[in-house]
Amino acid sequence: MPNQRIATRRLYGFIDTAYLGQRDPGEVARAMIEGGVDIIQVRAKDLTRPQRVKLSLAVVGVALRYGVPVIVNDDIDTAFEAGTDGVHLGQEDWATIPRETRGKRLANMRIVGISTHSLEQALAAERNGADYIGVGPVFATATKPGVKPVGVELIQQVRERVATPFFAIGGITLENVSAVLEAGAERIAVVSAILCASEVGKAAAAFKAKLS
Repeated sequence: MPNQRIATRRLYGFIDTAYLGQRDPGEVARAMIEGGVDIIQVRAKDLTRPQRVKLSLAVVGVALRYGVPVIVNDDIDTAFEAGTDGVHLGQEDWATIPRETRGKRLANMRIVGISTHSLEQALAAERNGADYIGVGPVFATATKPGVKPVGVELIQQVRERVATPFFAIGGITLENVSAVLEAGAERIAVVSAILCASEVGKAAAAFKAKLS
């Protein structure tokens, strides 16, 4: 049975320090949520752990009032310290956790997401008990420079073969999101097209309208 914290979530947004600039993270999170984002990932690769915890707490403080889950990218310890709902791990990060210790390391995480870039990885993530998977990058994206896009074909394959909820991610914009949905995605994760918009709330609302 799908994790009920994920089952109803369809628009995944990000507080990513690569794009946040000097804006208040809590205010940006609030605008996103009011626009329709219903799960948020904190991605802060350039910060120290104490800074990452502080950032995560600011987002949690807002999201909690709306019942929106908060996920931390890659850092299990930060997720635990900040009391977020879970952690999202890339393929490399997942591989570094010894199989025999994964249960203990992730015991306090209510949601565990895993990035996947092929059908084989998606099937493996399902076998390993991921609550959701990210499928992408669907299109070329500055968030993952140098990474070859997987295209909408992978979305079709995952939709047919994988029961675990998945979010299509990577280069998704208002101009190409229809192709993503037509390929079978029911959930999308959007980074720059929301976070870099002049009005993040309106951008989120536009994507939510596409989903409905």
